[in-house]
Amino acid sequence: MARNIAASEVQKEPASIPAGRRIYAVGDIHGRADLLAETLARIDRDRNERPIAAATEIFLGDYIDRGPQSRQVIDLLMARRRVRDVVLLKGNHEAFALQFLKEPSLLPEWKDVGGANTLLSYGVTPARSADSRLAYETAKALHRAMPTTHRKFLQGLALSFTCGDFFFVHAGVRPGIPLQTQAQQDLLWIREDFLLCEETYSKIIVHGHTPVYEPDIQPNRINIDTGAYATGKLTCLVLEDFEMSFL
Repeated sequence: MARNIAASEVQKEPASIPAGRRIYAVGDIHGRADLLAETLARIDRDRNERPIAAATEIFLGDYIDRGPQSRQVIDLLMARRRVRDVVLLKGNHEAFALQFLKEPSLLPEWKDVGGANTLLSYGVTPARSADSRLAYETAKALHRAMPTTHRKFLQGLALSFTCGDFFFVHAGVRPGIPLQTQAQQDLLWIREDFLLCEETYSKIIVHGHTPVYEPDIQPNRINIDTGAYATGKLTCLVLEDFEMSFL
């Protein structure tokens, strides 16, 4: 585990998690079931070495696309929430997949952001052309191949989660708007307006969505998307009391 970092280093007023609770927040997985399995094993080891009554595991979305094992990632997460206290947030890639199932014409755009690998993980060969009939057939094939439990998994993902002085979300938030009234579009997709903002929010925002080589700790936000599908680095942030660290 990396050195402990006082949360006061990223906020003037010390930020904390309620006493007796620990948070494990995991960045964008993008079809890397191998890295997810390794991360879950690290969390289990940490919990065994440092027992605590209440531990919550938060996954920040983008479980699918780009990497080769989207289906397997969902299987692992579904199994995990049966035995742990797990919060599963929606990413823009999950939203895109659900939209494709409703609007097959989006197939070219979804393929451009890694959707082809998700199709392949379900045994569906992506249509090579933008022909609307082929796109429709691809969507039908995915409907048949995707278990109902996986579709319900995607549909049931939360948009955000709050614990103590931290607000967890996939992409970020719109500056100037209260956290409780943020639009779904911004929670899933926002980039520059959020990333370039230096104002203090009511809570520290823990997010992913925009890949960085190392976790990016700013006074108002913490980015833990370390581009797992390309870098092989899946980041897990640990928050407890006034301290933060990384597994």
